[in-house]
Amino acid sequence: MGADLASTASFVPARTSRRRQVSRLHRSRLLAGAVTVADEVGYAQTTVSRIAQRAGVSRGTFYALFADRDDCLAAVYADLVEAVAEELSRLQLEDLPWRERVRCALITILGLLDSEPALARVCVVECARGGPKLTAARERAVASLAGALDAGRDDPDCLLAPSTATAEILVHAVFGIAHSRLAAGGEPLSELFGELMGLVVLPYLGPEAAQRESNRPPPDLEGPPGRVRRDGREALPGAGLSAPKIRLTYRTTRVLECIAESPGATNIAIARAAGISDQGQISKLLARLEQHGLLLNSGDLERKWAVNTWSLTQHGEALIQGVRRRPLPSRAGG
Repeated sequence: MGADLASTASFVPARTSRRRQVSRLHRSRLLAGAVTVADEVGYAQTTVSRIAQRAGVSRGTFYALFADRDDCLAAVYADLVEAVAEELSRLQLEDLPWRERVRCALITILGLLDSEPALARVCVVECARGGPKLTAARERAVASLAGALDAGRDDPDCLLAPSTATAEILVHAVFGIAHSRLAAGGEPLSELFGELMGLVVLPYLGPEAAQRESNRPPPDLEGPPGRVRRDGREALPGAGLSAPKIRLTYRTTRVLECIAESPGATNIAIARAAGISDQGQISKLLARLEQHGLLLNSGDLERKWAVNTWSLTQHGEALIQGVRRRPLPSRAGG
């Protein structure tokens, strides 16, 4: 009897862990579906039914994870904020002067938005049309960014005397500019880096510093510190550190789904299917998924110019199939 109890005790945690894993996968699929639907038809036409249909799950599964449409979109917004926070933490910028911290944060945020155009449009443009939950998500992001900017009042180079409200006003101004550009489908946001930096430092460091920042090249967050790239970008301390552990976000789930549907797909084909415009971003993501045992590069690696072709490993296949085969119990009336 003791052996039976021990066997049961080991089985229950395993079953619970499996259900949690399936729940996380369902959540990622729903976030991906929400981004796709909202980008295609706009906030007003984004419904729970459309999100669930695009994600390939039931309405009951949706309601087991989210209260409503805005709750799901707020989770999309929170995931983007978390991704920015993780990337900035990876760079370890704490010991840099305030201006350099701001430069790194700004180019990181703009780069992430440029690499995920659909996500950027949904979070910055479509979510601005939402209700209280989305307004609260936006205000939390504004407060966090404003707190980082407000540290400029204590910077030794601060020449002026901005109020505590200055940082919040600046963040809202940057959001407004990004909103206009994304809504109009204009140039990449990272092209505005110099002008935005000039805008941000003006109330703290004065017009001369703002003019210098407007003409200064963006920092390079990829290469080793002290190196200057051919395009003039400056390498900063903290660059080139190891990547954080993989997070099962809507983007990773979408990439895995694309490969499941088209085994042997190349980097370019996967990026196109997943809606990722930056080839550097897709290469990094595929490499991370490979490191975590989810993907296999089936290209001829012995050949110098061989094309990468990707397929799911047994573990990657199990993750995707687990979502399709084991739906969560539907809520009554879902």
